[in-house]
Amino acid sequence: MRYLLDTQALLWLSIDDPGLTRKVKTIFCDPDNEIFLSMASLWEMAIKISLRKLFLTQSLEDFTQNQIINNDIKFLKIEPSHIYSLGNLPFHHRDPFDRLIIAQAIEENLPIIGSDRIFDKYRIERVW
Repeated sequence: MRYLLDTQALLWLSIDDPGLTRKVKTIFCDPDNEIFLSMASLWEMAIKISLRKLFLTQSLEDFTQNQIINNDIKFLKIEPSHIYSLGNLPFHHRDPFDRLIIAQAIEENLPIIGSDRIFDKYRIERVW
């Protein structure tokens, strides 16, 4: 099955955070699953690093490359259809990065791996 990681889920997976559910760990460790990371997550992390709201032990480039290579994660590029879908999303959530990730999940028919319950207000499947 194919899944889209929320930014927080990627960060928690990278440190094996105790808040991760067994279900998420099982999905992530199953080699038959395809795991995607939105380019919006890279953008979000870059901005949070520059605002000193996110601290990594290595550069963002090294962090993402290590996660992509070591965990067989694929990048999900931002396509025009994802942007167009944003215009149809209700404003249950104002975070622009999460809204783009939600639009991508809708357009690509991907469940989102993430803990944010506000995602449930959209027509997507959230796994946690």
